[in-house]
Formats: sequence, structure tokens, C-alpha cells
Amino acid sequence: MIRTIKQAGKAIAAMTVLLSAAVSANASTLNNASTLNNPVTLNIAYDSDPVSLDPHEQLSSGTLQMSHLVFDPLVRWGADLQFKPRLAESWEQINDKTMRFTLRKGVTFHSGNPLTTADVKWTFDRLMNSPDFKAIFESFVDLKVIDNYRFDLITKTAFPLVLNSAAYIFPMDSKFYSGLDDKGQDKGLLKKHGETFASRSASGTGPYIVTERQQGVRVEFKRFPNYWDKQSPGNVTNIVLTPIKEGPTRVAALLSGDVDFIYPVPPNDHVLIDRSAQADLVTLGGTRLIHLQLNQNRVAAFKDKRVRQAVDYAINNAGIVEKIMKGFATPAGQQSPKGYVGHVEALKPRYDLKKAKALMKEAGYEKGFSVTMLAPNNRYINDAKIAQAVAAMLAKIDIKVDLRTIPKAQYWPEFDARSADIMMIGWHSDTEDSANFTEYLTACADKKTGWGQYNSGGYCNPEVDNLVKAAGKETNSAKRARLLQDVERILHDDAAIIPLHWENLAWGASKAFAAKDVVNIMNMPYLGDAVMKTKN
Repeated sequence: MIRTIKQAGKAIAAMTVLLSAAVSANASTLNNASTLNNPVTLNIAYDSDPVSLDPHEQLSSGTLQMSHLVFDPLVRWGADLQFKPRLAESWEQINDKTMRFTLRKGVTFHSGNPLTTADVKWTFDRLMNSPDFKAIFESFVDLKVIDNYRFDLITKTAFPLVLNSAAYIFPMDSKFYSGLDDKGQDKGLLKKHGETFASRSASGTGPYIVTERQQGVRVEFKRFPNYWDKQSPGNVTNIVLTPIKEGPTRVAALLSGDVDFIYPVPPNDHVLIDRSAQADLVTLGGTRLIHLQLNQNRVAAFKDKRVRQAVDYAINNAGIVEKIMKGFATPAGQQSPKGYVGHVEALKPRYDLKKAKALMKEAGYEKGFSVTMLAPNNRYINDAKIAQAVAAMLAKIDIKVDLRTIPKAQYWPEFDARSADIMMIGWHSDTEDSANFTEYLTACADKKTGWGQYNSGGYCNPEVDNLVKAAGKETNSAKRARLLQDVERILHDDAAIIPLHWENLAWGASKAFAAKDVVNIMNMPYLGDAVMKTKN
């Protein structure tokens, strides 16, 4: 859906402060004539910026958005949700456990090093050891190199999601990340929330090189002159990303012409955008699940599923969507959104305050108890307001909530430390498949496999895990759907998590920027293909 918006007053000048600290692998190569003579700059403002330049440090949309700018995947999703070749120009199924890929020839990294299967192998091995990513690759046994341009991805059993997983392999420059940095650390060291060479330096095959970066303030990118995709329509030579936490300030920056592209557009500002004539609102239905996790290891009451169910019954999902999200979301009663293989139509949100109070009494908590709650205030649409509304709703069943909201950059270390009794998190299925929700959010936590990496509630049901594992081997689509639908029914009955809603997506773009051609439901705009109208 495309709508228009009008010009407003100038946005805050402080957001345009120039930065230092170049972090690019080879920024000095960006002196080709086309870049110097015909610069085209795209100014973007997101609610936050990537926490790291390491594509394997954190599995999040911010990291993946950065990866599509600086690196390139083997394959990627098209607008039709079909796989498109990127660094892998072709693939074929050799047998039920082996898929063979062929790399493009002539692709170079920003450093000038050529891309070969040695880089893909190095990247795959690193992904297999990434706390955040290894669950995606848990079904894989090995990546076997055949020659410089052919390799096999080998799975433990027949596996229906090989290409879904391959979309998360962004080959890294193994030579660039080899050796020691100025601190004597391995340049390839992967460490969450750590100061590493890979977190501050990047050499990918992607359309842009990072030239300047100051965390939380500004990131600058320049077009890589030797980018392999000569068929790309993209004409943008420079991108400047300015994180702007406050929604109204982002909108003001767009309307004043200070930026060309923003995300997200808060629901409260859709009316303002509707009345304007200087920019477009681009919206898509979304599948990111916003939900709460109740920590059973910190709060004894949360071990009782009746209490967890009471929390679920106490929260008015539809009311949150109507009043806070202004209808721009879908109330959720399960993990899987409609259209996903595991979705069960009968599982609806279950708001019933009388039922919630009865469950609390039945469980022996009629007088309630106190808990802490932590939520981000710049990660999801209206996240802080939603958390405040939830706290007020829980007070009606005498659960007293000590709520704290903090910026995303501070939130993730706290989440990893499981530092509150109730924590908010959003999740978009990395594989566009129902199983991914369970693997990360509700599976029994297992550091070895990566399952349950984002399960802060401590929920664990071996039956659920076994069903998901069976689905991971099932190539019959109807049987696989039944397995994953059984998972949703069990999780719903257990109140394993407290689903709130699935976010819709809204971007704002100046008339000069063809945003609708690069956005997608994964919220990973393919800005390498970005086209800006140039002045005559």
C-alpha cells in the first residue's frame, strides 16, 4: 500500500554531526570516476543501528539489514518468497542429504581478495559455532569443498529447509579475518557484546563498504566499485544511516527532507502521512511476533501453567492492537502467523479477566505477587507503551510489575543475562517457517545445538522438541504441517509464552526514492538495488 505525506519543519540539526573512525576494509578504493562525478546519497533513519559489524554476533533484523549491505548471501528471498541466486549461481539436489552449490566466478571482497569455497567453508564453520545462528544449522553435518567454486551442504537426514538456511550464509573474507589484531586477538574471534576486530571491521562481497561508524550515532557506507552484480539497478553511491529513537522525530526528519527513508513509521503518524504530498508510506503485512516470556527459574509461580495461563487471559491483545497500535498489527494467540505451515486457525487470543482471576485463585495466588519486567524502548513499534499497558493489565490480577524500559543496545546484554522475571521480545522466523519460532523461543535451552537461545522463560517440554525435530526430517508437507500444528496446540495449552501480536511493517520514503521496489516482509530492504531520482 502506497500513500503520500507532506513537508513539515526542519528536523534536529544535531542528528547530522559528522563522525570519524573509519572501519572499512578498503575504503580508499572508492575513487572511481562514477562515484566522484555522479554521487547519489540515500539518507536513512531507523529506530536503531546495528550493534556490531560482525554478521554472526547477533541474530536480529538490524544485523541482517547490515549483512545485505556489506555482505551477500548465497541465495536470498524474492518478493514472491521464492529463492533467487546471489553468490551461489546454481544448486542441485545430489541425494536426500546433499545439495551441491556452484559459486559465481569473478566475485571479490572489499579487500580485493577473490571469493572461493574456502571462504564459504570458513563462514559455515563459524556459523556452526555462533551462539545465535547455530540452531539454524543444527540439521547440517558439514560443508564439503569440491573445488574453488563448488561445494556440498550435507544434512544429517533429509531436510526440507536447506535453501532457507543457505539464505543466512553471508560469506566472509577468510584471509581478511585471519591473523591477530592490534590487541593480539584472533581477527576472526566471535564474541557477543565484545570489542573484537570483526565487530568493528568488515570485508564482504556486498554492494557497500562501511567508511565511518559511531555506535548509536551514525554509520556511513559507500558503493563498492567492484561489486559483482552489474545487473543491479541500484544507483546509490552513498548511504548515511542515522539512528533516531523517537518516532515523531524520524517522521519530522523525513517530512523536512533531512532523510529519504525511515523505519518504522509509528501507527500514530499514519494519519499525518496520509495528509501529505511529499513522501510515500509503504506498508506490508508482517509476521514478527511480539510476545512476553515468563521466567520460571526466577519466579516459582511461573512454573504453574495455571499462573501462566492467567497472565495470558489477563492481557487484552485486541485492545493493545486497537488503542496502541492503531489497528496496525494482528492480535496473536500462537507463535505461527496465518499462512505459516504450523498455524492453527482455532487458537485465538484468550482475553478473559474473570477467567484469569479464577486461575490465580485455583493456583493459590489469589493475593498475587510482585515481579520485575524488562522491555526495550526503541526496538519494536511502541514497545515501551505496550509494556506499560501490560503492567497495568497484570495489576488487575494482583501481579505487581516493576517495569524498566531501556534502549536496544543495552537491552540485549540484559536479555542474554535473563535479568528480569518477564521479558519482551519480538521474533520473525528466520526461515519463514513455523519451526524456527520454537527452535529459538520455546525449545529446551541447549548451548550445544543453539536451541532455546532466545528462550528467557526457561520453558522446556521434550515432547515439543521431539515434534519439531521430527518435522525437521519430514519432507511430506501435509505430515509436516500436522506435526507443527500439534506443537502450537501444546504451547498454547501450556502458555509457554504470552503472544501479543504480529507487527505490520511501515516505511516512509521521499518521492525521490523507489522504496517499494526494495522492501520486503522480512524487513531486510535490498538497498544494493536502491534507486534515487537524480536532479537534472
